[in-house]
Amino acid sequence: MLDIAPAATAPEITVRPSTEADVPEMLAIYTHHVQHGLGEFDLEPLHPDDIKRRRKNMLKRRLPHLVAERGGAVVGYAYAVPFRKRPAYRYVVKNSIYVHHEVLHAGVGRKLLAALIDACAAVGFRQMIAYIEAGNEPSISLHESFGFDRVGVLKSVGYKFGRWTDSVMLQRPLGEGDTTAPRLGEGSSEMPEL
Repeated sequence: MLDIAPAATAPEITVRPSTEADVPEMLAIYTHHVQHGLGEFDLEPLHPDDIKRRRKNMLKRRLPHLVAERGGAVVGYAYAVPFRKRPAYRYVVKNSIYVHHEVLHAGVGRKLLAALIDACAAVGFRQMIAYIEAGNEPSISLHESFGFDRVGVLKSVGYKFGRWTDSVMLQRPLGEGDTTAPRLGEGSSEMPEL
């Protein structure tokens, strides 16, 4: 069980790059969302080797993979992947954020999203996309508070727990966005194998 003390007395949330040692805690967080949430369309939990492989592929291609810690425990993680594999999309990333179910609404997602935006902008990505299950208003509101705009709704794209679910697509510029052409070396020069 995590330390779920009130925010005023809880240990500070810190964000850092993930390590392979974080995989079991990341897997536990992800598994809970697969088994109980509509937002993750996987029907079966991942295997630890799947997360290890994905993490290594992201890092090899300068894509951030971060964890949030509180009191020495991993309480969330976030990463960015290419929005699409074709070369013209190489300056656009899609984000994913997972927060431990015992510390939802404690500021973990806010810390992770801020760090992820900064890390992606720092290496030259120009746009960030988020797909969020339409019923997940806290996540939609979080993204909107960071300047994401709703740019579309994908109707009935997921079927889980006996019901159809929509995905809301949000987007925000990173760095100079589309106001200038990318410079040599910005963004990801290779598309990862996911």
